[in-house]
Amino acid sequence: MKKINLLPNRDIMKTVSAIVLGGGRGTRLYPLTKVRAKPAVPLCGRYRLVDIPLSNCINSGVNRISVLTQFNSHSLNRHINSAYKFDEFSEGFVEVLAAEQTNETGDWFQGTADAVRKHFNHIRRHNAAHLLILSGDQLYRMDYRALLKTHLEKDADITVAALPVTREAARGFGIMKVNNHGGIRCFVEKPSEESLLDSLITPRKVFDDFGLQADGKEFLASMGIYAFKVEALERLLTENSNWVDFGKEILPNALKSHRIFAHMFYGFWEDIGTVGSYFNVSMDMTSSNPPFEFHDPKNMIYTHTRMLPGVRITDAVIKNAIVCSGSRIHRAEIINAIIGIRSIVQPGAVIHRSIVLGADYFEEPDVKSANPIGIGKNARITQAIIDHNARIGNNVIIKGSHRLKDRDGDGYAIRDGIVIVLKDAVIPHNAKIGDV
Repeated sequence: MKKINLLPNRDIMKTVSAIVLGGGRGTRLYPLTKVRAKPAVPLCGRYRLVDIPLSNCINSGVNRISVLTQFNSHSLNRHINSAYKFDEFSEGFVEVLAAEQTNETGDWFQGTADAVRKHFNHIRRHNAAHLLILSGDQLYRMDYRALLKTHLEKDADITVAALPVTREAARGFGIMKVNNHGGIRCFVEKPSEESLLDSLITPRKVFDDFGLQADGKEFLASMGIYAFKVEALERLLTENSNWVDFGKEILPNALKSHRIFAHMFYGFWEDIGTVGSYFNVSMDMTSSNPPFEFHDPKNMIYTHTRMLPGVRITDAVIKNAIVCSGSRIHRAEIINAIIGIRSIVQPGAVIHRSIVLGADYFEEPDVKSANPIGIGKNARITQAIIDHNARIGNNVIIKGSHRLKDRDGDGYAIRDGIVIVLKDAVIPHNAKIGDV
């Protein structure tokens, strides 16, 4: 097989399209997904989850991108239309493909593969030779050209991005068994038996071929990121309509008839599929040395550009925090927290280890609400997520804790020990929520 020594050139990249999967209900991220699609969930104050795969695509030279969704797609549509505009000469686009009724199909997406199947007529119109299948709820930075390089070198029908993990971590992932050439021989979901784990250890030659060291991470976990030959994907989608999921059905069955290889990725990667993982990775971003850097000038994370005033801070204590444009903070204490756009934090408020998503709009100056948008005077907020436009009254105490059980309340919910105040909710003065 002829080896390709360089990353794919522009002509080859013109044959590549991308699909971002965002059609699920996002139940594990509820209530953040109560009124928005999962890819539209805010991230680190000013981004959306969908900005991650879209930015990776743009930085990799992939500029024909479709986002599949079916639930609460309005805000996602609005974000994409305002943030991602290509000039007429690039022939690039980012489009939202929502579930739709046709003469052939009239039901909802039944899974990730079924979503692609139901929109394959649209995908075919782009005349792509290779298709990237990407998740809409992961935080990572990847040059997809490296993935495509492996895909082309191996003449693969399918290439799966693989994350090296430790033996202990392997018990919580879908693990791939590969041969000396990186060819995938089987997938094992969350292996636990020691003898089975021993059989899944990745050959050293595979690490050598990618120029990497195992460093105790000898197992390859599937990242849910795939490169397909379009013809191979079409064949797999049409030969059995009961195969509705890529990880559970398409890939395991394709092993019998298709060339499937692993592409090793060695970098930061985090699945943000639950409220707990979303909260924890957000808190990690507030540290002095975050595991993921949004400010990489060579590999930007793009988002909607807003015309907002600068942050106004007076007599406040702020440590290890992200504070976004349009916010006003007066005589408050903010430690290990994210303060989103247009946030108002009143005097005496204390916000520790929490996320305030901010507001969609500024209230008119002459509006004298008994409970204005933002964080009220002397409020105490710990281990919580405050969604857009929430009104937190004066002297409110909100405290999450691992001791709390999941439940829904009036204007809030508790998930994974975290208190989430719902979008547009009003928490009255002196209210106490959580472990108080």
